[in-house]
Amino acid sequence: MGLRERLTKEWFMFCIVLVIVLAKMDPSVGAKGGPLKPEVTITYIAVSAIFFNSGLSLKTEELTSALMHIKLHLFVQIFTLAFFPTTIWLFLQLLSVTPINEWLLKGLQTVGCMPPPVSSAVILTKAVGGNEAAAIFNSAFGSFLIPGGRCPGHSLELRVIS
Repeated sequence: MGLRERLTKEWFMFCIVLVIVLAKMDPSVGAKGGPLKPEVTITYIAVSAIFFNSGLSLKTEELTSALMHIKLHLFVQIFTLAFFPTTIWLFLQLLSVTPINEWLLKGLQTVGCMPPPVSSAVILTKAVGGNEAAAIFNSAFGSFLIPGGRCPGHSLELRVIS
């Protein structure tokens, strides 16, 4: 297989590597306040585009039917945004007495308090034959409800440390 065929077949992977190289060369482009304005473009525009694209693959009846599962949505949101971060926080309290690096613990706390990645919940639900419409609703709702994540014991939203 020649280089041209390989690039045509693996175009997405090539683009990911290219973007990583470009970001390494000039990280200020994607920094907060930079030309790409990630605080707006990623938090709202990219998330909206992903959910819009996911929603296009579903029938309207499936989406409206999924919206009626109030108990399911309450369970998912409480588990994702309250139970899981609280459990992680309690686990980190136990780890704080060990010689584990403080920054590693802060990183674990940050990741434990973030809403699930936008696409992974939908993709994994689709892969196992679950209720894709409910997954899209809950993933979108959770991402817009708390875009930066919150942890117990913290009054401010967590931000990625650069």
